[in-house]
Amino acid sequence: MSGLVEDNLFGASGSIAAVAGGLSWQPVVTASTVTVVSNNAYFINTTDNACTITLPSAAEAGDQIILADYARNWATNAITIDSNGLLFQGSPDTYTVDYDTNGQAVNLVYSGDTVGWTPASDIVSAFEPVQPPTQRALFAYGNLISGGSNVSMKNLVNSSGTVADDVTGVGTARSSLAAASYGGDKAIFGYGIAGSDVSLTNLVNNSGVVASDVSGVGSARALLAGAGYGTDKAIFGYGHTSSRVSLTNLVNNLGVVASDVSGVGSARDGLSACSFGEGRAIFGYGETNSAEVSMTNLVNNLGVVDGDVTGVGTARSAGAAASYGGDKGIFGFVNNLTKITNLVSNTGVVSADVTVAGAGANQLAATNYGGDKAIFGYGYNGAGAGGTVSTTIKVSNVGVVATSNTDGVGTARYRLSAAGYSFSA
Repeated sequence: MSGLVEDNLFGASGSIAAVAGGLSWQPVVTASTVTVVSNNAYFINTTDNACTITLPSAAEAGDQIILADYARNWATNAITIDSNGLLFQGSPDTYTVDYDTNGQAVNLVYSGDTVGWTPASDIVSAFEPVQPPTQRALFAYGNLISGGSNVSMKNLVNSSGTVADDVTGVGTARSSLAAASYGGDKAIFGYGIAGSDVSLTNLVNNSGVVASDVSGVGSARALLAGAGYGTDKAIFGYGHTSSRVSLTNLVNNLGVVASDVSGVGSARDGLSACSFGEGRAIFGYGETNSAEVSMTNLVNNLGVVDGDVTGVGTARSAGAAASYGGDKGIFGFVNNLTKITNLVSNTGVVSADVTVAGAGANQLAATNYGGDKAIFGYGYNGAGAGGTVSTTIKVSNVGVVATSNTDGVGTARYRLSAAGYSFSA
């Protein structure tokens, strides 16, 4: 924003009050340091770094400076005020003055030599934009079991949970990969087995179109999990390289995968993950070097993974997980094909086992759809030719699993993955 704001200033109550001469809004500041000028206003963008703001070395009573949080990021990267030899609310500039609240705007007025710079107002915008819910989803990739063939086909899911027929795949055919939503309305498939472990990724746009392979970043691995976090980012975690690992790779809101981050928690594979709460995620279950486990690891809205939390429910691997209800999650099914689920609250608390009707499957996939519901699909049930299925099971927006499976659409397969995409129904 640029231009002159004529004859106004923020009043102490947050209202607009008159002031002679107006304020000139300057270009957005992204640097780590800036020297500001009286009677100017500044948007301070601390997305990538904190910022130290040096006030003028000389001022007259009535001089004014406004500082505003451009990207609602001051809680992550604060601003620090250097009063440059003048007093700040009566204290010398040897004192540290930080502002570290998202959405904050500070109106500084110079009151004179006795008190110096004083915040005439220090207000916080309560507006927190709510991202539209993801409406559609897709299942993609996997293994046919018969002949050991990997595939790259996809099956789109509309906002009512109806699964479409096979669409010829894009990218390297592979299995035992992971997927997650990112950028709010897009998805990413990553890693897996394609003859050997790979680290390549394929982005999915908000129309469900899968892009060509992108050379991978980080350790090639399989049997990992992925989930969205922080409203528009994603995380891949854990898995199996030459041995089980606990490392993670963050994905930014443009779908760019970052380098390996040393893992937190027990190294394991065959786990699953989903988002929950306000921009958080959870990894759960899987198999360590010694046994299947029911432990979980929470992920905060900055992508930081917490240590192991003692598990709830049946220890297992080869399941799936998805978010539902807008802010909760569900883990589903076990290796003996009993249909066991565990709900996750909006604070990350995992509930006890719930056994639901119908035949289960393992090595399946799950994703959210329709804004607030979930769907499990495909997998291995040990019956019929090859033992793979293409049936799906829906989960309501209150976490109730359907009592019967939906007849399968598309090619039966297992070791696939799934993710939500699109704000449009």
